[in-house]
Amino acid sequence: MDHLNPTQREALSQLQAITAGSDAEVTLSVLESVDWDVQKAAELIFDGPPPQSSNAPVSPEGTEHTRTIMEELAIDDSQQGIDPNTSIWNSLLSFFSLPFHVLSNTIRFLFGILRISIPSLHFTGLHNYRSVRTGPSDHRSVTDRWVRSLEEETGALSVSSRTPSGISASGAEAGPSSIISRTGYASDELFEEGRKVLPDFFLGSYEDVLNVCQREGRVACIVLVSEEHDDVPEFKRSTLTDPALVKALHDGNFVIWGGDVRDRDAWSAAQKLQATTYPFVAFIALQPRRNHSHTPTPSQSVASPTLTVLSRHQGRSVPDTAPTSAATLLNHLSQQLLPRVTPFLERFKASIRERERDRMLREEQDRAFQDSARRDRERIEARIAAEKAEKERLEREREQAKKEEERAALEREKQAKKDEDRMEWRRWMRRDVVRAEPQSQDQGRGKKGGLRLAIRLPQNERAIRYFTREDTLTQLYAYVDTMLIPPTCSPSGDPKQPPGVATGSVQVLEEHVSRQLEGVDAWWGFKLALAYPRQEIRWEAGKKLCDVDGLGDGGQLVVELVHNSRKVSVPSSTVGNNGNGDDGYDTESDEE
Repeated sequence: MDHLNPTQREALSQLQAITAGSDAEVTLSVLESVDWDVQKAAELIFDGPPPQSSNAPVSPEGTEHTRTIMEELAIDDSQQGIDPNTSIWNSLLSFFSLPFHVLSNTIRFLFGILRISIPSLHFTGLHNYRSVRTGPSDHRSVTDRWVRSLEEETGALSVSSRTPSGISASGAEAGPSSIISRTGYASDELFEEGRKVLPDFFLGSYEDVLNVCQREGRVACIVLVSEEHDDVPEFKRSTLTDPALVKALHDGNFVIWGGDVRDRDAWSAAQKLQATTYPFVAFIALQPRRNHSHTPTPSQSVASPTLTVLSRHQGRSVPDTAPTSAATLLNHLSQQLLPRVTPFLERFKASIRERERDRMLREEQDRAFQDSARRDRERIEARIAAEKAEKERLEREREQAKKEEERAALEREKQAKKDEDRMEWRRWMRRDVVRAEPQSQDQGRGKKGGLRLAIRLPQNERAIRYFTREDTLTQLYAYVDTMLIPPTCSPSGDPKQPPGVATGSVQVLEEHVSRQLEGVDAWWGFKLALAYPRQEIRWEAGKKLCDVDGLGDGGQLVVELVHNSRKVSVPSSTVGNNGNGDDGYDTESDEE
């Protein structure tokens, strides 16, 4: 024991005094297991370990918060109305009955091991270390069971609120008794009909009641009873069913909670509220935090309130002047408690409503901001999408224009190459295909003479040319084609071979023209026709001029360019002797 500090030694002495000098080693081990908490150690010795709740486990954070609430309960007992003689008598009785209680617990423990049934031994004075009743472990069920037994014992019905009162800390719903809701009677109707009614007890734990007081700014009325006290039955019949008191509690929106100290939660509440006899009634509410250094302002008080035990009433309920009578409690509520706590609670509720309005306003502003941001985002996204679509359209147009330009350039290149090859064919034909014009002695008319042809070019100029009767249409077309050679192309530079051919001849030319896919007229680029009567002279390979209808004795020909063919300006100097426009035929005007 030498290693213990003074505080630990004092705790050990207190526990040994309570347990009537039990073994020091056992007592020491129990204290060490509960971190030297004398009250917890006594609970562990006399009541055994607490049963495990079937409900969802309470988070450590929530448990710590509730414990803090309990430890911060201030006590304001300026007006309690306790009978001093009763308090002294109960204290003496508790002291003298302590050894008997320890002995009875030891005997019951041994008989329990041996599985021997014995009657329960109760000692009225030692309420602090009473055996806890077995039954449902969740607080809602325990409280509901107590309320039902109270209704059965008094023949009264509980006043039921229309809405739930709150949610328990463990997550299970906590609220008023639902007996009235099943009968279909409202509270006002019950009061008017003079029925016996009970207060609207909160179904939940003692900690839940304190949470409701803190959250909603309501006054709690805690009712604790013990069936071992003779004053409890009369208290239930007279005080708890008094219509005036019940209506005052109902109209004042009190949070009413009660229980039998044989139940663990009610017993724990009795320890925290320092109940010494029963029946016991306490009123708890938020009050400004006490600060002796200066007087707090109303805003500071509302901002940091603390739960306070406003008053405690315990003992007999008869006569009307007794501490727990309905008349005493009503007078205390109307004359002392409510006038003292109502102003602060109203300010607290107003601050709650203001915070709620601020919260709703912030939520509305947040929603408006989010809606505005969403609309702005949609507009920005739409603009970005439109810009992207326009950019893609312009890009497609540029790509299309580029492709068109490339295609046009390729077409121009192909056409230029084609025109170049075509000019090479013309110049080669001027060199090797177009024969020299017959001599003058061969130019006479007749079957043996040459053919005199007057050719009108597209530039409205005429050329006169003599052909032999053995010349072919290929040579005629070749001659007309050579008329389209620009003057800048000198005959001295004419090629000896046509492009792409090793050896050139009239036959090679005719084969080349016949193979053209675009057609004969498209390759030559023009058509020949008799001037009058108009008769088209189509090109045929190897056909002689004398075999062409209309050309047996010569005639006048017109050159008609094919559509999209290249027009070449032919100077008059290239036409020949009669380039002045005279066709060489005699007319009546000439003879005159």
